[in-house]
Amino acid sequence: MPKLSMNQMTTYRWSLLEDVTQYREHGFEGIGVWRRKVADFGEERSLELLRDSELPVSNLLWGGGFTGADGRSFRESIDDAREGIRLARALDTNTLVIISGARGGHTNNHAKSLLVDALKELVPTAADEGVSLALEPFDRMFSKDWSFLFSVDDALEIVDRVAAPEMGLALDVYHVWQDDGLLDRIPELAPLIRVVHLADWREPPRSENDRVQLGEGVIPLADFVRALDASGFDGYYDVEILSDELWQADYNDLIAESRRAFERIRS
Repeated sequence: MPKLSMNQMTTYRWSLLEDVTQYREHGFEGIGVWRRKVADFGEERSLELLRDSELPVSNLLWGGGFTGADGRSFRESIDDAREGIRLARALDTNTLVIISGARGGHTNNHAKSLLVDALKELVPTAADEGVSLALEPFDRMFSKDWSFLFSVDDALEIVDRVAAPEMGLALDVYHVWQDDGLLDRIPELAPLIRVVHLADWREPPRSENDRVQLGEGVIPLADFVRALDASGFDGYYDVEILSDELWQADYNDLIAESRRAFERIRS
């Protein structure tokens, strides 16, 4: 059966130690790890803490940025993604989320070629380490600094061009719920989905980081979860609520309500 994970981006101000301690206390079955928190806590300490906690890592955020839009060179981004693959293996998770990077000054076709070339170069390392590269498309409204992949079909085109079993999808429902006919396509997509990120959509969003608690927005989350369950998805549902407002709230209340809301969605 699918499992419920809490993503460290939801509890932005907590340390890795606080995240692990409180996620376990609230009964989560996994943790979505953010590489920045691992770096802040120290990699060796992080690995020891997570190993001792016996809290599985559902997915690791993130590798990518291959277009150079964030100031790194193509080679630097590939080297960083390789480090992400290595860390994913050390964390005993089989899912590294991949974000393309913004298109920047490239044509769309050239940006796609850079992404495909990077992923083809990374696939052998991913295969050696037993890690899937889960490509995440973004809603166009929030993609400026992050991605030029605006739909599941955009991501599927890249997956098809790379043509490797190590490629998959990170389905952030917040970003793709408005794709035409997506619910009906869940059965065909399910075998490619490595992790599902959950949050809800305020209408209209006030900023890039304005997600709301599960069940408090307009996304038909119950329909998506039912479709995924019925299609045999048995990975992690990872709660990823990026919210300037909720980042200032009581995190224990936030994650406790997330768990209750997920249980309501699945009932």
